[in-house]
Amino acid sequence: MTKVKARFKTTSRASAQRRIVEVSKGEYIFERGDLGTEMYVIREGRIEIINPRIDSQPMAVLERGDFFGEMAILEGAPRTASARAAVDSKLVRIDEATFSRLLRKDAEVAVRIMRKLSQRIRRLEELLAERGAPLSTRSEVTEAGLEGAFGEAESSAEAPPQAAVQESLETGGVRGPHLVHLGTGVIFSLLRDETSLVGRRDPITGLKPTVDLTAIDPERSCSRQHARISHDGESFLLSEDISTTNGTFLNEDRLSPGVPARMRSGDRVRFGLVTLEFTA
Repeated sequence: MTKVKARFKTTSRASAQRRIVEVSKGEYIFERGDLGTEMYVIREGRIEIINPRIDSQPMAVLERGDFFGEMAILEGAPRTASARAAVDSKLVRIDEATFSRLLRKDAEVAVRIMRKLSQRIRRLEELLAERGAPLSTRSEVTEAGLEGAFGEAESSAEAPPQAAVQESLETGGVRGPHLVHLGTGVIFSLLRDETSLVGRRDPITGLKPTVDLTAIDPERSCSRQHARISHDGESFLLSEDISTTNGTFLNEDRLSPGVPARMRSGDRVRFGLVTLEFTA
């Protein structure tokens, strides 16, 4: 097996410990039994999680935005599964010290990990039952866990977006302010009394934005928490979240993160590669 070599590049001058790991297709980031002092977040590509004790096939395939390898940090124990690049990939490496600081600074990080571990155990038990594994094996594997398995990135076969109200143009039943996807005609109603979050559903936490672009954004160009649309009593305001990667555009003008812009009927808004039209 070819294991990943250290090819690190600093991603930010403000954070010397946040580095990019470039992995070629077929390379192993780590293997079962390795000692682990770091976890990874996928920036580009796909990573397969494999446990040869259970099956030669990948137990999960993780994609951009998913994280893996945290079990070794949390437990201080050897890796319980192997991680291999399904395609050429780029990962953000997070060491133990940085991980500890994140947990202390942001409780949401800990919540995401706990939810992920819970989902992992439940889905692993279901998968083992489907494959006919004996109860002894199920118990052993469930207790051990799998590194990064079942981060469960979205697939193109997912169910349609679940917005507050969502109908096709042909129904004629949409009233009130909304966004219309120009490619499919899918309509997303906007909230007046609350802020509408625009983005993609998070498979780790299970959270879904009000305007869920998952099914109409196959390139995953939209961030999971991409932008917010609020109402100030007179009109709707669009603002981009600070963590957004691919930009938010109002009539082709790129917005500055956190700076609201007023929307008018007929305006076109673009989140990454997804273009919609606003109707007030």
